[in-house]
Amino acid sequence: WANVGNMSALGCHANPGPTSAQPPLADPYLVHLCRCIVPRRVAPSASFPDALNGNLFSPAPSWMRSREYWDDSFEARFAELRKDPTRPPLKVILVPHSHTDPGWLKTFEQYFHSSTRSILNNMVSKLQQWPNMTFIWSEVSFLSLWWDSAHPTKKMVIKRLVKDGRLEMTTGGWVMTDEATSHIYAMLDQLIEGHQWLKTNLDVIPESGWSVDPFGHGGTIPYFLKASGASGTVIQRIHYAWKQWFAKKQYGDFVWRQPWDRDGAADMLTHNQPFDIYNIKHSCGPHPHVCLNFDFRKIRGEYTEYSVRAVEITPNNVKQMAELLLEQYARTGSLFTHNVVLMPLGDDFRYDHAIEWDQQYTNYKILMDYINSRKDEYNAEVVFGTPKDYFHEIQKRVSKFPSLTGDFFVYSDIFSEGRPAYWSGYFTTRPYMKILDRELEANLRSAEILYTITLNLAKQSGKDIKLYETYFEKLVKARRNLGLFQHHDAITGTSKSFVMKDYALKLFESISDTTSLQSFAIQSLAATISGKSNSVYVLSESDRDSYEKLPKKIPIGVNSHETRKIVLFNPLAQSRQEVISLKVTSYKIKVLDPQKNPIPYQIAPVMNATSITHDVYVLLFVAELKPLSIATYHLRQVDKVPAEAISTVYCSRCGKDNIFPIKPMQVGDVQLENQRMKLLFDGQTGFLKRVTKKSTGKIMQCAVQFAAYPSAQFHSGAYLFMPDPNLRDTDKDVLEAYTPHQKIYIISGNLSSRLTVEYGKLLTHHVAIYHRDGGLGEAIYLRNIVDFETPPKNRETEMFMRLQTDISNGDPPEFYTDLNGHQMIKRTKIERIGIEGNYFPITTMAYIEDSNHRLTLLVNHCQGAASYQPGWLEVMLDRRTLYDDSRGMGEGLLDNRRTVIKHWLLLEDISGEKDKYSRPSLFANYLSNTLNYPVNIFVVDGNEQEVTMTPEVRLLSQSFPCDLHLLNLRTNHDQKLPHFPVNSALMVLHRQGYSCSVGIDVALKHCPLIERLAQGTAFYKLDKVNVTKTSLTGTKSGARLKDGFQEIGLQPMQVETYNVNFVQ
Repeated sequence: WANVGNMSALGCHANPGPTSAQPPLADPYLVHLCRCIVPRRVAPSASFPDALNGNLFSPAPSWMRSREYWDDSFEARFAELRKDPTRPPLKVILVPHSHTDPGWLKTFEQYFHSSTRSILNNMVSKLQQWPNMTFIWSEVSFLSLWWDSAHPTKKMVIKRLVKDGRLEMTTGGWVMTDEATSHIYAMLDQLIEGHQWLKTNLDVIPESGWSVDPFGHGGTIPYFLKASGASGTVIQRIHYAWKQWFAKKQYGDFVWRQPWDRDGAADMLTHNQPFDIYNIKHSCGPHPHVCLNFDFRKIRGEYTEYSVRAVEITPNNVKQMAELLLEQYARTGSLFTHNVVLMPLGDDFRYDHAIEWDQQYTNYKILMDYINSRKDEYNAEVVFGTPKDYFHEIQKRVSKFPSLTGDFFVYSDIFSEGRPAYWSGYFTTRPYMKILDRELEANLRSAEILYTITLNLAKQSGKDIKLYETYFEKLVKARRNLGLFQHHDAITGTSKSFVMKDYALKLFESISDTTSLQSFAIQSLAATISGKSNSVYVLSESDRDSYEKLPKKIPIGVNSHETRKIVLFNPLAQSRQEVISLKVTSYKIKVLDPQKNPIPYQIAPVMNATSITHDVYVLLFVAELKPLSIATYHLRQVDKVPAEAISTVYCSRCGKDNIFPIKPMQVGDVQLENQRMKLLFDGQTGFLKRVTKKSTGKIMQCAVQFAAYPSAQFHSGAYLFMPDPNLRDTDKDVLEAYTPHQKIYIISGNLSSRLTVEYGKLLTHHVAIYHRDGGLGEAIYLRNIVDFETPPKNRETEMFMRLQTDISNGDPPEFYTDLNGHQMIKRTKIERIGIEGNYFPITTMAYIEDSNHRLTLLVNHCQGAASYQPGWLEVMLDRRTLYDDSRGMGEGLLDNRRTVIKHWLLLEDISGEKDKYSRPSLFANYLSNTLNYPVNIFVVDGNEQEVTMTPEVRLLSQSFPCDLHLLNLRTNHDQKLPHFPVNSALMVLHRQGYSCSVGIDVALKHCPLIERLAQGTAFYKLDKVNVTKTSLTGTKSGARLKDGFQEIGLQPMQVETYNVNFVQ
């Protein structure tokens, strides 16, 4: 729980605000569920302390067997409220909707052709036919595809319906994004893409959020929506015990507050749908068997539980049916102080047949007319409307809502078997795809920044920009392919295998498009090409045969009479120090920096535990790169390589070698060390045991272990995680089959020392440290290659990496996880809901700490993480379950691929006061950014006569402040011709909050710790700019900044967008 009262102030030099003691808690289960969600500024009708006393939550509440929390106490309160003469009349707002997944059991295009196109066509005709019916639409990806081939008259109708408020665009993202596994860049980019499309084509800015299917909810989407101009949002899937708590407290509408927000500027009015899911059966009231009578869809040949149950409404049965329905609506109303009910009318891919529009409308119309003509008798009114109407209505009736902060993970349902099912499997499911997503994200971001600068330089110099316009189409396609994958059945890994393949092909296509766009841009910025050649000389240094294969570095040949040029692009707005790794065909080379000065380098062998290959070598060197710079390094052949550049190999089975000195592995434990630390490894297993920090002499236990949870068949799958209850206390030793035949070897040199241990094909575990000051020497680099091979090998296996330390992070343990790479949230273990209820999503990092030390694990894609025992931190690596987990997908997880998982491990000291709101260290944020946005590496294919490279092109005149991250610089499209780029771009900035008491012994060089951008900050040769503050998605313009970039100032944690117009 966060502290009640004002949140403490943020920023390193702010005065802490008042805080009060933690509330008394009788049941730790409540703590666990609330995840520091705290009622604050509670409405007068609710008294706060009693919410937290008493045994409110039990993991197995008495109502669990019936699967519905509505019991005698709710019935009694309902009866009481009925008699209350001061209670406002019941108002029900019916919201017809269709939940359209852009891919799940079919691909995006298959769904469009089989269902969504008809839904939208029907919507146009039926909303004209039934003049007071309403509808909402959320997924712009489908709307855009339909729009491309729709008749102009249909487009006019849609515009009119939107203007009249009968058709509301809710959320307005490209998709209804997942909220656990998406990273901030893509999550925001798909919202920008959707909002920009709506503004261009319908001239509308969404005012309400509608997030009814993601599996658990976080604070990021409410924050984004508020900053984009929305004023209310709807959520649906939260833990069943939360549902009951909200119902009991009548807190179903609350203000969602960000834990770091001092003044409430980011507060978002949020409505929690009180029952399980968004279909009619589970929405009209607490009794699904009654609600089934009010879903009037009947399609020939379709047999469903509602089509059998529901009967047409006639003058003969209207009284009985209207009263039956009102009984449900009124019960739902009793869960809110204001007595207004938001009633969704729809389900997945509904309204695809014209007749359903007629069935739902005409039956509900008879019921509504009957009820509304007897308002005095029933004290109720039922109308068609949209979420906007609902929020408008409740704000008329309630002046103050309770405030909460935190998030709603982990989601658990009980409606399938009457026992809890925790949706924590999808945090890790299909890691290969989650990594592919982040590879596109990084390449798209680099391409966006390079494209914006290159395009505007070309426009200013009057170049022909036809080629730039062609590339813009690819850029937009990449945005949309990445956006599509943020859908809550895509990045989650919860679609059928062939659908996942379709997504992968789209990601793969855009990775290659954005890479070739980077080549084109770098060539036009940094290369001078003799002659009239149009060919591309700047080529990516790695290649990927298909989406299923890992990228391979292309070996670079250097012959005696030429210099090979290596071009590096740093996509961050801060300087960075990076170890660059290349494959070369000869070890007889040296490396020169952009000014042609020789720099240290290391030659390492390409090897496994028994042999060394000599047709290719690994070349390592350290590049010091300026912010947003393109730097050209040089490789030259030499006759003799200095001895210090050749790695030493420690290996017991490698025999002799002519190039690399080979020494046998010592008996017993093994040590690696650099200037800053000593690492001790177990000589048998090859895994890290402990780390000694040289500056303090402090020895820290940090044992690495790999094991797995055996899955409970049919209960663990793409969505759900549940270890086999019969084997609950035993980890599965997945490495046992390969022991004692594991192979350990070390490659050590002047830049890096790396220990590798191989356990068959299943696991190759690398640990590297770097012999460099300036950050690289402070962290431990881990690289795991996991390969489950073909099923049924490794069946029912949920494999994890666990770090066991001597950090005292509490008992029950507490740990911190990031939420979408935007903020950190504290998690506290609850024993009795098992490991599955204690696994949380991380997209960039997790850490555990005590008063003196913090261990941070940085990740490059979403994984599930837990701290189940004091001092432990574990992350799930991959999962294979042979069977479906009964949540609709209908398949097990069998398409695992060989996956490379990268981590940084940081051991940091804590000095001084602990932060009231926990944040990563500045260094952890920096390292996380380098992991998420790697240096883009290119090789020049051409000799000195053909291609001359500028040694260094700095696209940014000076570094941004250390904690100010350039999230994007995205070229806008022409409002009238959306396929064409214009000379303005949205610059999205994220001030990554950091702790002032953690890791302060590591100084970040070359970036200023200042509030605003330094005087004279400008993009390359584009000094003349007009900068305007806009809403987050760039759809509303604010004030123009007279002093340009110098006026930009963000508070810690804030994300803001500015429109930068490059004056021609």
